[in-house]
Amino acid sequence: MTIQILPDLSIAYLLIFARVGTLVMLLPGIGESMFPARIRLSVALLMALVFYPFAQPYYPQPIGTVPQIIGLLLEEILIGFVLGVMGRLMVSALQTAGAIIAQQLGLGFVVAVDPTMGQQGALVGTFLSLMGIALIFALDLHHMAIAALGKSYDIFRPGTMPPVEDAFRYVVGLVSSSFKIAVQISAPFIVFGLIFNIGLGVLAKLMPQMQVFFIAVPASILIGFIILALVLGAMMTVFTNYMESGLRQLLQLGG
Repeated sequence: MTIQILPDLSIAYLLIFARVGTLVMLLPGIGESMFPARIRLSVALLMALVFYPFAQPYYPQPIGTVPQIIGLLLEEILIGFVLGVMGRLMVSALQTAGAIIAQQLGLGFVVAVDPTMGQQGALVGTFLSLMGIALIFALDLHHMAIAALGKSYDIFRPGTMPPVEDAFRYVVGLVSSSFKIAVQISAPFIVFGLIFNIGLGVLAKLMPQMQVFFIAVPASILIGFIILALVLGAMMTVFTNYMESGLRQLLQLGG
């Protein structure tokens, strides 16, 4: 069966929009639940229009049969989903680091709604996530994300079997590297928590009559915030370098 109503022009635009739109719905910053859905849709439509002259030759011509269109549409949605999840995994390093820091400072019980996750999370993690997203746009790293979307047509060519094994291996490596970066970002607080708790244990043994808990909690929070103010710049530098290297690696894969 052949579709006579929609020309190949409209079908190609629909397929491009499926990949771009799925990515935009998951992209950090734009894909947040607090971001208006109409604006996200408008951004996706405009990006699909911009990508059309570049991406249209990648699709098989002519595109006419219904099963072929449905298969390509599902494939494009899956590719956009994988690319969006990759971006989310990179940003999740800040959320993991914030959870570790909150536990070390005794603020693990202080939670707030994290707009990047759409659910409650540690307050420190929410702060780091919002700052990370702001830095992504301030340093123009979103331009690299758009370029990586263009390169994705070389990695995941429409109409061909996607390299599922390579994509799965890349995602697994991204999860491990995100956790590694989270530990590196929170390393000063892990060291502080270890030394501070050992000191409290020694103090409790030397002075059993002292209420160590009432002294430890305010001191831990105060010293922790001082350390956060001192190392925040270095922490965000590590994160932005990680984001840039991850996007650059994706660009090289498409090269």
